[in-house]
Amino acid sequence: MLRVHPEPLRRARGRPLLIAAALGAALLCQGAVAADKLDPKTGTRYKADKDMAAVLDALAGMNPKPIETLSVEEARKQPTPADAAMAVLKLKEKDTDPAKLVPDVIAADRTIPGAAGALPARVYTPKEGPGPHPVILYFHGGGWVLGSKEAYDGAPRALSGLVKAIVVSVDYRLAPEHKFPAQHDDALAAYHWLAENAGQLGGDPKRLALAGESAGGNLALSTAISARQANMTPPQHVLAVYPVVQLANFDTRSYRDSAQAKPLNKAMMGWFADKVFSSPSQKQDPRVDLLHAELRILPTVTLINAQIDPLRSDGELLEEAMKKANVSFKSQSFKGVTHEFFGMAPVVGNASSAQHLAAKELRQAFERSLRVSDHRPTETKVEDNKAAAASKPK
Repeated sequence: MLRVHPEPLRRARGRPLLIAAALGAALLCQGAVAADKLDPKTGTRYKADKDMAAVLDALAGMNPKPIETLSVEEARKQPTPADAAMAVLKLKEKDTDPAKLVPDVIAADRTIPGAAGALPARVYTPKEGPGPHPVILYFHGGGWVLGSKEAYDGAPRALSGLVKAIVVSVDYRLAPEHKFPAQHDDALAAYHWLAENAGQLGGDPKRLALAGESAGGNLALSTAISARQANMTPPQHVLAVYPVVQLANFDTRSYRDSAQAKPLNKAMMGWFADKVFSSPSQKQDPRVDLLHAELRILPTVTLINAQIDPLRSDGELLEEAMKKANVSFKSQSFKGVTHEFFGMAPVVGNASSAQHLAAKELRQAFERSLRVSDHRPTETKVEDNKAAAASKPK
């Protein structure tokens, strides 16, 4: 609320120009106070918790340049939040080998078919537990311009161990070399391949889920919708971590209060959008603007957001849209953490909490799927599947 001292206004009564000057001075003072209250670590009025602050300090110590001022080639060479998390582990004299951080998971690289050729992928398989395992297709973040399966190794590796699921993390094509909708086309092609070939990985094709962070969260949600529209085997669950929900409105509450946030800010989101789309009108495509997508055909959803994040309000807008569409979902916003926190469980306590929440919801979705499958008569499964496919939205 704007608070204006009454004395200048009393003196200016009846003199419009003086009233305007008094109000302007009050606004300037208010702006100065707001700027003074910004936390230097986060760039917002919110303070990072102790764990998150340590990561932000480590990242600042690497002297990253503002992404929005760089070329794509330069941006891809910048230190990442994942690099900073590893630096914190080193400072604590802890092992930084991912295989030792999650020892109950085996990771192997391979390629899988995309929409326009083979895509690099990393397959995480739990060492223990009876198979076949449920299967999760995971999409990394990076604004569809940056990121890779290496930079986003932490989250899919952890989910594999916690859920006892096979997780496939795919390197979809990036912009600006490949403009929209290349990323979404690759995501859907990867899911189609997984639905047809889960058994080859030791997975259960009846228990499939999609997951992703940031731009990858958008891919997970849009792929779930597109898969249903294309009459593919539907996923049982979607995990969306601080997803990009829309790119039409950069004036939401969180875009304002976290405009200077670290490691993701408002200017970076504009930089990403400039690289991804051939024309501004593509931002209205329902695969990008999920608020106008066919949300009603989504499976159950887990939505995780961070307090210190310009995308926080996107998550809130998605919650409201899913409520109106009668989508069953679980959501939680974690305080004191920033965008990119989810994969930092070895050093950020809230990341561990978020991963355990996500794993619980995924396990429950897979268990529900098994119960439904167990109660369906064997002799009618083929006909039931045909009927279900015929009734799906096109």
